[in-house]
Amino acid sequence: MGKNKDGVIFPVAPNLSEMSDTYLNFIEEIKAEIQKQRISVVLNANSSMICLYWNIGKAIIKKQEKEGWGTKVIDRMAKDLKDAFPDMSGFSPRNIKYMRKFAECWPDYEIVQRVVAQIPWRSNISLMDKLTDQKSRIWYAQKTIENGWSKTILDMQIESRLMERAGQSVNNFQAALPPTDSDLVNQVFKDPYLFDFLGTDIPRREVEIERQLTEHIQSFLLELGQGFAFVGRQVHLEVGGDDFYIDLLFYHLKLRCYVVIELKACDFEPGFISQLNMYQNAVNDILRHPDDKPTIGLLLVKGKNKTVVEYSLAGYQNPIGVAEWKNQIAKALPEELRSSLPSVEEIEKELE
Repeated sequence: MGKNKDGVIFPVAPNLSEMSDTYLNFIEEIKAEIQKQRISVVLNANSSMICLYWNIGKAIIKKQEKEGWGTKVIDRMAKDLKDAFPDMSGFSPRNIKYMRKFAECWPDYEIVQRVVAQIPWRSNISLMDKLTDQKSRIWYAQKTIENGWSKTILDMQIESRLMERAGQSVNNFQAALPPTDSDLVNQVFKDPYLFDFLGTDIPRREVEIERQLTEHIQSFLLELGQGFAFVGRQVHLEVGGDDFYIDLLFYHLKLRCYVVIELKACDFEPGFISQLNMYQNAVNDILRHPDDKPTIGLLLVKGKNKTVVEYSLAGYQNPIGVAEWKNQIAKALPEELRSSLPSVEEIEKELE
């Protein structure tokens, strides 16, 4: 204990020299744990390493709570562990602090083993740094496992707020599909879709947007999500002797069905649904294999009134989703800057 100038007593954390015996026993326990896990680390490198990091972090938390050790103990641990295991990386002071934070973020070891130990450590650091609650961390960890995301892709998906957009399209999936399929299909689609790869000069016509999407097909497929395979742009269909052209046609490998995407550079209009529904009927009749499931339609618009969309979808038997597409770069501008910029309509009015 110590006293300040006013005579108030306060606890004083022991320095490292005063806690030498306790610390030496502690560091030996940590070394023994590392030694024990080394063989399994080789056999199952990522999972075992992350579980080891959790155990180290948990041990640090317990000792700090019991002994009152401060943060300086981590610097000493880093040196001692590097000396003891010179062939092993990962024992920098910064990384050991992450181990402690990792154990704090995931108090349930079962979840660690089942979920987050299945993704790389660098991805776990992103989950800790970029997210604040366990629910979202688990969601993104599971998506990383499902889709095989790298850390870069995980960072991008977190920054684009994928969790908040997934399953948010206005649709009739529940009415048009069996219960076993409707939830899965709903989670495949999102709202809005972010086309940040279009750049700052946003196209004004559908054909220009289609061209840019196909030119950046890898980025577009990434935004659509896992499982989409590109079939073609302006796919020709002959119906009753008339020619029709689908904006974008995909096949979803997991859902086992075609996905017709109609792209509009304007706000939603009820007539768009009728056109999309006709394209789905034609694909079902002309392209669909007997083993394929019914074709899904996705209408992408610049803006929509949710109530109008819901009324427009009523009565249609084909599964259809309606979502907005946005340019992420424009959306990312600070609010105060966005409000000071002239709109496209204002610029056009000035030119006129």
